Amino acid sequence: MSKFLRRTLNGSPRAWSPTPYVTETIERIVCLNGAVDEDTSASIVAQLLFLEADNPEKAISLYINSPGGSVTAGLAIYDTMAYIRCPVTTICIGQAASMGSLLLCGGSPGNRFCLPHSSIMVHQPSGGYSGQASDIAIHAKEILRVRNKLNKIYQRHLTKPHTLEEIEKLMERDYFMDAQEALEFGIVDRIMEKREVEAE
Repeated sequence: MSKFLRRTLNGSPRAWSPTPYVTETIERIVCLNGAVDEDTSASIVAQLLFLEADNPEKAISLYINSPGGSVTAGLAIYDTMAYIRCPVTTICIGQAASMGSLLLCGGSPGNRFCLPHSSIMVHQPSGGYSGQASDIAIHAKEILRVRNKLNKIYQRHLTKPHTLEEIEKLMERDYFMDAQEALEFGIVDRIMEKREVEAE
């Protein structure tokens, strides 16, 4: 790992090796590894806001390897990606399922990628409820509202035109795609086999 010069409290420089987390921050990399839950969401939102404050013009790279998870936690990340001023490049490594696929799709136009052996899965939101019939009816109505909202988000970001009816039908069950199918469906802009070297 590269050495960096850091000044001690008395002002003299000394070499140090940054941790992977520090290196990710320096390189403006954010990683979503594992399920999308409240803790993961809070951490990623904080990193996005910090990196925007550091440089609102420079892109952030969000690497996604996630089976999905909480809709509300995922939407907090999605809304923050849209809220900050700097562009967000999304890259799927491994899998982007459920909310993971929505975050992949929600990256900046032209900057949504997946690696060659990525797996992408989309489906409708699910939930199990118990209690009085009136409460179950309330939750059923809410999950339909959330489903419609998520479908509209997908429709807005897909690179290929799809009607809401087409998206709804596709997501009635778990729908898995490989990298090429995700490209053809419009979730990603390109399959990336090798990281491009940035110009100095």
